Amino acid sequence: MAAADIPADIYNHPFVLEVSKHFPGAIVTAVRPKESDMVDMSPSKFEPFSRAFQAHIDAALEIAQQEQEPRTYLGGSRLGHDCARALAYEYTHTPVDTGRHSPGSLLRVFDMGHDIETRTANYLRKAGFTMLTERADGRQFGFYIAKHPETGEPRIAGHLDGVITAGPDVLGDVKPGMATGTFSPLAYPMLWENKGLNAKGWAKTLKQGVKRAKPIYYTQMQVYMHHLDLSANPGLFTATNRDTGELYAELVPFDPAAVQEAIDKGVKVITAQSPEELPRAGGNREKPPCMWCSYQDRCWSAPASGGAATPAPNWMAPPA
Repeated sequence: MAAADIPADIYNHPFVLEVSKHFPGAIVTAVRPKESDMVDMSPSKFEPFSRAFQAHIDAALEIAQQEQEPRTYLGGSRLGHDCARALAYEYTHTPVDTGRHSPGSLLRVFDMGHDIETRTANYLRKAGFTMLTERADGRQFGFYIAKHPETGEPRIAGHLDGVITAGPDVLGDVKPGMATGTFSPLAYPMLWENKGLNAKGWAKTLKQGVKRAKPIYYTQMQVYMHHLDLSANPGLFTATNRDTGELYAELVPFDPAAVQEAIDKGVKVITAQSPEELPRAGGNREKPPCMWCSYQDRCWSAPASGGAATPAPNWMAPPA
């Protein structure tokens, strides 16, 4: 870069001064962006129509959601929820607090997760994995337990993303023990569960693993492995960063303690006479997890007959 291209005041820029302090003698050069390259943050003439169009779509999605037939069972994917009372509200189809329904913008995010699931399954197939995502009759793999004594309808049920029945023993040129940690060769069949996460959730999962970062997904996998006889081999959890497209993968071993905790909670939920007889997970409505709950107003206006908050499940305790 010619000296004439360097802005005269570049050496007084705070960043350059900080670099020079830590790296004496360093040569720092920069080119000031042209005005035409700078992002114009002023209101756009296109924005009003775009926002009105989005609001129209979101309103239609919200109406469609309200017209859907509610589940007649407690979903296996929900058993990892930390609040038994909230699950009971869901199970009994209790209306959410006014203004706390899922907005259309969030429903579109949920739909993105379904789209990501299909794409990731195709990625795995292209990489040599045999992936089954539905039964021969076109229905999802699933399980049903705790049938109603009168109607015979299942009261707890779950549907999984897929089962991997075959694939590579190891991953390309990466052999167990070559990375910082170690991992076992892949074994089949294995449960497959996939999620789409925002950048923050994805980074947390990468750092902490699914058990700590996303315990509700961890519990979901454990329950599915148990009830579908897939507990002999670790399940595969994958997650896509919706902002960058990065893929996270983790082998999740079977954890019978997590299954027992989840099923015990599920039985309490479906046999409760009312949601309020079950404990709430939080001790303060203004703090997590209560502050995010769709039943916050109803729950905290009800008598605290459930007693103390739900204790953390045993399997979440750190190793000794």
